[in-house]
Amino acid sequence: MTHRRQDLGARGEDAAAQWYEARGDVVVARNWRCAEGEIDLVVTDATGTTVVICEVKTRSSDRFGSPFEAVTVAKQRRLRRLAGRWLAQRRASGAPYATVVRFDVAGVTLNDTGGLVVEVIEAAFG
Repeated sequence: MTHRRQDLGARGEDAAAQWYEARGDVVVARNWRCAEGEIDLVVTDATGTTVVICEVKTRSSDRFGSPFEAVTVAKQRRLRRLAGRWLAQRRASGAPYATVVRFDVAGVTLNDTGGLVVEVIEAAFG
């Protein structure tokens, strides 16, 4: 991956995190990793009852399709497994954790002026 693409991806994740924080949600983990993969954002809602596993897809154009199209069924399965690992780690550490899990997809695109536009599909898959 080129440095430019990495920078764009990081900017997209920042923008998605800000989108959640503007709603009063709390970003509790960014780029959480285990041997099986990575979760872009782990967020809890303002009440603390829901944990959101968010996959962020950032695109500079729609030349290769929308960001949402990049979240395939295989990626959804992987995110479900990773969510289970994250929750197990939270339980093992004794940290509080939410009882409801939601899977969101954040699509971040560049607009005509180079700014970022964030669109989030909440409960994108189960």
